[in-house]
Amino acid sequence: MIKDENVNLMSGARLLFTGISTMIPRDYTLFTETLKNSAPEASWPEALRAVWFEAKGDWEAAHDIAQEMDSPIGSWIHAYLHRKEGDQWNAGYWYRRAGKSFPSIPQQEELRQLVEAALKL
Repeated sequence: MIKDENVNLMSGARLLFTGISTMIPRDYTLFTETLKNSAPEASWPEALRAVWFEAKGDWEAAHDIAQEMDSPIGSWIHAYLHRKEGDQWNAGYWYRRAGKSFPSIPQQEELRQLVEAALKL
């Protein structure tokens, strides 16, 4: 059995051994490659699964996960999702809960920032 916590694979992903094998991309580019899959890894952290569903175009699945997350990144994802749907008031509430200002950057750039933050968890 491999005892290393991180084993580099030629795909650039890392394999984490935490009782369950989990492929977690190490950066945004590798994350986008996972979008060809039909679903994210079930064992990924909630934040990463939520942004995966949003990047895949499934707002509802992303929202279902984000609204159950009681954390700053969960609030940030929730804010982003309401910003995307055009509900500025609700988005503003969730940005404040996340400790963030309402962004002026394009939504695609904010999604990238969310992915990168989720990958660091």
